[in-house]
Amino acid sequence: MAKSTNMDTSSANLIQQGTEIKGDIITQGNIRIDGKLTGTLNCKGKLILGESGEIHGSVVCGSAEIHGSLYASIEVKELLSLKSSSKHVGDIVVKTLAIESGAFFSGNCTMSDGQNATKTTPPPFTSKSTVKK
Repeated sequence: MAKSTNMDTSSANLIQQGTEIKGDIITQGNIRIDGKLTGTLNCKGKLILGESGEIHGSVVCGSAEIHGSLYASIEVKELLSLKSSSKHVGDIVVKTLAIESGAFFSGNCTMSDGQNATKTTPPPFTSKSTVKK
């Protein structure tokens, strides 16, 4: 299955499958995550979370394409696309939302004009129940 991205991966930050990061990531550019991040991500560009990718914490980004597992609150300035293989448990603040058939989403969604979104990083997601992978 071909990976659909509109991002030049040669200039993107890449966290490969098998890599696990605990902490915060801040980037002015694009990022692709195929590994695991536990912490916060602040990305001015596009986030692509690959099918093997997993994020636990909170995310703020310009746009996002989610194929993997996102256990986080997320704020997206433009388009958030939840692909059919994605699993998202957490709250969303977004300008434009696209959810493919088969995608899993559990949380609250707030639509924003992209200009007046929250000025701070959303609080980290905490779950009192477990979701089967």
